[in-house]
Amino acid sequence: MNAADPTPSGRPVAPDEGVWPAVSVIMPVLDEERHLAEAVAGVLAQEYPGELELLLALGPSRDRTDKIARELAAADPRVRLVANPAGHTPAGLNAALGAARHGVVVRVDGHGVLSDHYIRTAVAELERTGAANVGGIMNAEGQTDFERAVAWAYTSPFGLGGAKFHLGGQAGPADTVYLGVFRREVLDRLGGFDEHFVRAQDWELNYRIRAAGETVWFTPDLVVSYRPRPNLRALARQFLKTGQWRREVVRRYPDTANVRYLAAPAVTVAVTAGTVAGLAGLVGPSWLLIGWLAPAGYAVGVAGAAAVAGRGLPAKARAWLPPVLATMHLTWGAGFLLGSRDAARSRRADRDAAAAGGPAT
Repeated sequence: MNAADPTPSGRPVAPDEGVWPAVSVIMPVLDEERHLAEAVAGVLAQEYPGELELLLALGPSRDRTDKIARELAAADPRVRLVANPAGHTPAGLNAALGAARHGVVVRVDGHGVLSDHYIRTAVAELERTGAANVGGIMNAEGQTDFERAVAWAYTSPFGLGGAKFHLGGQAGPADTVYLGVFRREVLDRLGGFDEHFVRAQDWELNYRIRAAGETVWFTPDLVVSYRPRPNLRALARQFLKTGQWRREVVRRYPDTANVRYLAAPAVTVAVTAGTVAGLAGLVGPSWLLIGWLAPAGYAVGVAGAAAVAGRGLPAKARAWLPPVLATMHLTWGAGFLLGSRDAARSRRADRDAAAAGGPAT
């Protein structure tokens, strides 16, 4: 039996037997000229004892990403290129998965950098725990003052803090993990990534893994450095879409709704309603001016949280915290409330295909 062969149960060969299973790393890539070389270098520097291949699923980038990818593939035979004409992350993941040759699949993004020995540690955890998916911490690291503020918000209870993969914690079963290292046979059995979910496809897949009786395992020993969005516009676009697709997850799986997900939409409603009432009070009944208390109170709360909790940041990064937090909260909340037109179109297409007797997308 060679390193690429699974055991009869479909699980990878035990590393403690001295044979490490071959690994396929899949990376969807779109407009990543700034970070792609660093992300690829993080994979190729892993010093993994078994065979390793890296598949870059190239979407229709508008920058130099494709040129950089071709240069990386020419420089190292372990790197292979796969077309992803749709450009969406789950389509790229499935395209790379279809071309992957090995029984362990590592998901990496084009703006993430694996920590040392990440793959070796994850494969050992897959075998030790029997899990279907093993993942760890999303360690947001900024390179500018704005990005440092965003990175802080990712790991703060005032921002996104709450999930283990943001804050860390003890190893054990989890609802979801960041990215993930998978047993290939489980991905194949479950049909891979659901291409309906342009965002939140990781969370949705992990839900199906758990529903199938498999385990998703978190360990703080796995760390991936994440590069945040570089400006407020990009951050707002990211969180609007994230909120829209989280709404789609809750629509399909109502049991996943919880207080943490509903907090941002509630704040968005309160701030919006208060602002509308306050504006109406300027030309109408004066009692409506009380509505200004909602946005004013929110602004004071965000500024206070940033001032107190962000003390360890450089002054310029700390100054970015209030607009960063407000952008995260309000665009995520607006996205959740509005939902996604893309998701609605995808659902209609699936219904039409089913009615016509064709395959759903």
